[in-house]
Amino acid sequence: MFTGIVEDVGTVVSLSPLRAGTAITVATGLPTGEIAPGDSIAVSGVCLTVTGKGEGKFTADVSRETLSKTTLSSARPGIRVNLERPLTLSGRLGGHIVYGHVDGTGAVREIRPMGEGRVFHIQADPSIMKFVVYKGAMAVDGVSLTVSAVRPDGFELALIPLTLERTTLGAARPGDRVNLEADIVGKYVLRHLEGGGGGGVTMDFLKQHGFS
Repeated sequence: MFTGIVEDVGTVVSLSPLRAGTAITVATGLPTGEIAPGDSIAVSGVCLTVTGKGEGKFTADVSRETLSKTTLSSARPGIRVNLERPLTLSGRLGGHIVYGHVDGTGAVREIRPMGEGRVFHIQADPSIMKFVVYKGAMAVDGVSLTVSAVRPDGFELALIPLTLERTTLGAARPGDRVNLEADIVGKYVLRHLEGGGGGGVTMDFLKQHGFS
């Protein structure tokens, strides 16, 4: 589980084809001495399992399924990626609950200035938009952000200068595709309502699903 608070912006070093996907190697400033094969790392919002490491870099396998649903399908050497290690039990949940299970990709339709920050208009598929609510949470390329407006074809996000400086979103341009993961709480609520689970969403329901 992740928080959507990016720890480092790494650089893709190489990509190697595998029988069932691709092996990606990423250079990072994270302490690789603390990273072991089998560990999880969110790479631009995609939870990957570390398969190997070297000095200042790690390698992870990306399955065909993951490639088909994320922007990692278009990754190439030299691109920058947001990196985050999993939340520890003693850590602080500074963003929101992020699993690294990307729901799909969206397109940056517009970027406009807002003081020192910027407003992003992200176009998204209806399958993702059904989870989007005003002031709700959304992970964009692994960055925990708050929805500032909902539009018929997408949603807006207001990014502060610090977020632009410390993540790949500072270099984003209209037309870029981004990984999107909707808030897990919204998914549980919608699933319950669509399933006709009478009684609505109660404290007991949330506790039964891990939200205590």
